[in-house]
Amino acid sequence: MAKSPQHPLHTRRRAGILLHPTSLPGPAPKGLLGHDAYRFVDFLQQSGIKVWQMLPLGPTHTDGSPYQSLSAHAADASLISLDWLVDRRLLAELDQQYDFAYHTACLHKAHTRFVAEPPASLHKDYEKFIRQHAGWLDDYALFVALYEAHDHQPWTTWEAPLRKRHKAALARAHKTYAEQIAYHRFCQFVFFQQWHELRQYANQRDILIFGDLPIYVSLDSADVWANPHLFTLDKDGQPTFVAGVPPDYFSETGQRWGNPQYNWPALEVEDFAWWLARFKTQLDLFDVLRVDHFRGFQAYWEIPAEEETAINGHWVEAPGEPLLKKLNKVFKHLPLVAEDLGIITKEVDALRQKFDLPGMKILQFAFDGNPHNSYLPHNHEFNSVAYTGTHDNDTTLSWYQQLPEHTHHYIRSYLNTPPGDEMPWPLIRTALASVSCLAVLPMQDILNLGQGQRMNTPGTTEGNWQWRFDWEQIPDGIDQHLRYLVGLYDRGEE
Repeated sequence: MAKSPQHPLHTRRRAGILLHPTSLPGPAPKGLLGHDAYRFVDFLQQSGIKVWQMLPLGPTHTDGSPYQSLSAHAADASLISLDWLVDRRLLAELDQQYDFAYHTACLHKAHTRFVAEPPASLHKDYEKFIRQHAGWLDDYALFVALYEAHDHQPWTTWEAPLRKRHKAALARAHKTYAEQIAYHRFCQFVFFQQWHELRQYANQRDILIFGDLPIYVSLDSADVWANPHLFTLDKDGQPTFVAGVPPDYFSETGQRWGNPQYNWPALEVEDFAWWLARFKTQLDLFDVLRVDHFRGFQAYWEIPAEEETAINGHWVEAPGEPLLKKLNKVFKHLPLVAEDLGIITKEVDALRQKFDLPGMKILQFAFDGNPHNSYLPHNHEFNSVAYTGTHDNDTTLSWYQQLPEHTHHYIRSYLNTPPGDEMPWPLIRTALASVSCLAVLPMQDILNLGQGQRMNTPGTTEGNWQWRFDWEQIPDGIDQHLRYLVGLYDRGEE
């Protein structure tokens, strides 16, 4: 299949920065879609950067992982900018610094005022949003209302009539929790409004927004609760098989993610309607979309639910080709990037190439001494995205500092690094020089950050997803230095 000129990454060489919105500076416990998000877009523009890549935006559980969301469609309401609500007179003046409880209380106040006196400028948009997103929004709002009423206990522990979605029980719940349901609909509306304004601001400055779609959804999510027949569950809603990956670079026992596996035959019978709806929502949010664990579309590692690790799983083929054919037919073209890291077979690579999807090239994986290593820059191809590292890697500086001296020598020889040229900049320049159509740099590398500054450590559950930067950390003149490098390697203006 020839390259499609419609894929936004195939039109020209670009550079991007990887930064999740939660890592933005600001007054709240995590970053918001407010002034600092717009300031970051301005920083990208000044630096000649054309792509802002981020992680999934869904509402998270208490561990904060964006890859274990309460919904495959909904967004994290804790990212909502309160300033936006002040500007529309749904809130009064805000505290200078605040916590999550204050943020939530302000959202409730804004909803109360919206119900009492909906601004004319928002009312029609709200009604339109409710209609357009009813396919997932109604189930999600009810799910979260019930989730809160059950003290955030998993839906699999709820009383049987609600767990099994008996019509009478759902009707009573709609009546009992009507106010909470309306509140959660309102929060989703506000997020989507803010998001589209931010995306428009970026697009007007020739910046693409690059999102992330986890291939799996969380067991404790509105999606599984509302569509149990599409997952491998027993009669009580417990998974019989769960997702993960076998032992690899990151873990000797593999990774047991715990997500329920898909009931692919049931999905095929429904002509992949669930997947189509999911992609419709995500493509409404993003210009480009990374499919996390793309290899699961060709074959997935199926782990019996009773197993404590991923070791005793096995590969099962998936209907990735008919799914991608259907998606291409409906959406005409798919601006997707395939996360093809880990154990990748010729079948997985053939599936990616058949649909002409860029893969990923991680420079931190390149220097094992094997000249045929596909991550080495001389083995890159245009239809790929080059990274120094991703959210699952250590910062480039910390990674380099922990390598043995003989690997340091190999890297310096390969990159022809002169004395005094310190990491991470040699690897940053290498990523930008790559023939890959897009080169992405984590913000930590731009800031020269070392140990203790990574976003996530795979296989662990503590201390992840919390990293943030501060504007004072940005070195003077770094935007102009980036603009120079972007121009030097033809990743800037057309």
